[in-house]
Amino acid sequence: MKNAMSALIVSFGLLSLTACESTGGNVGLGVLGGAAAGAGGYELHLNNQKNRVEEDFKDKKIDEKERDIRLDQIKRDSLLQ
Repeated sequence: MKNAMSALIVSFGLLSLTACESTGGNVGLGVLGGAAAGAGGYELHLNNQKNRVEEDFKDKKIDEKERDIRLDQIKRDSLLQ
């Protein structure tokens, strides 16, 4: 997922560097690139949280019920369900 978001960000960056006559087009691409970068960062954060929950379960810090509750919350917060 990290690679896909990186590729998306790079492609938006390259699109914004192309010769575009309208400043509105550049602003639009900038907004899209910023939104994609923000969404990617948010999903990366949720993925890290999911990994932390799984690690806590593996280390027996939480039980299966608590793990399921936390993973369900992370899934509901995700933009890419």
